[in-house]
Amino acid sequence: MGQVDIITIGECLLELSTNETLSETDSFIKYFGGDALCSSVCAARLGSNVGFITKIGNDFFEKFLYKKLKDEKLDTLYVKTVNATNGVYFVGKDELYKNEVEFYRKKSAASYLSIDDINEEYFKDASVFYATGTTQALSTNAREAVSESFFLAKKNSLLCAYDPNFNRKLWSEAEAKEAFDEIINDVDVLFLNIDKDVKTIYQIESVDSIIKYFWDQGVKSIVIKSLVDSGYFIGYNNEIIFIKFFATTKDAFGAGDAFNGAFLHAVNKGLSYYEAGKFASIVAGLQAQKSGAIKSIPLKEEVCEYYGC
Repeated sequence: MGQVDIITIGECLLELSTNETLSETDSFIKYFGGDALCSSVCAARLGSNVGFITKIGNDFFEKFLYKKLKDEKLDTLYVKTVNATNGVYFVGKDELYKNEVEFYRKKSAASYLSIDDINEEYFKDASVFYATGTTQALSTNAREAVSESFFLAKKNSLLCAYDPNFNRKLWSEAEAKEAFDEIINDVDVLFLNIDKDVKTIYQIESVDSIIKYFWDQGVKSIVIKSLVDSGYFIGYNNEIIFIKFFATTKDAFGAGDAFNGAFLHAVNKGLSYYEAGKFASIVAGLQAQKSGAIKSIPLKEEVCEYYGC
């Protein structure tokens, strides 16, 4: 594949989805997913060269998952096979057609990520590194791998981005904050959900307050998604701007991850943070019109119909 623009680290999970309730459906559609992987695929579909670091288990789904990564043109130089099962999640719809999601990832392949999987040479020619709290939460050694990746990315002058993507089923607020604090000095771009991350981990209600808090911590750019305000707040260069959601959301599953991938793609291509936010809002809005985290990510040609590329 050659030089990569963006490097990410995370899970490659098996996705089994249905438009019926999980308790009543008789069949599922097989696909693949993961939060950092969703961002990676989004950036790749928009034209970035993306390298993904993960481990895939040697079970019945190994070949399927490798093929999906290749189909999306992700660089798999640091995707390794491990003697473990692959994580899986189920996605269904309840009676009100809202998402039902259930993950099974204990001791999954990606939890075996470690510092040994991180090679500094990979970071020397890249421009952006991105990781999430989900990957840190998988295991102690995966958390160490994320910290090492941030260290090497910053050492080699990459733009470093992070999303806590807090999930109480994975770990506690205190554990999430502790892991966050380990890497915050290396973070340039921080993605937050006002309800899931800000109010939960930091107990801060105000968008202005949380942005200024992280500015004081040395984070240059903070992007906050707010469902109440139906848009994104971007704090950068001592200014806070607001960008409305591009469209009414029909299925929000994976939309935040798509936004992150599109935003990093746009910034790396030279767009200002404000223009990157508008661009990413379009991508996330289009993604949220269909079901499936990765299946519904638009291609560059579709995005360019709404944003002059």
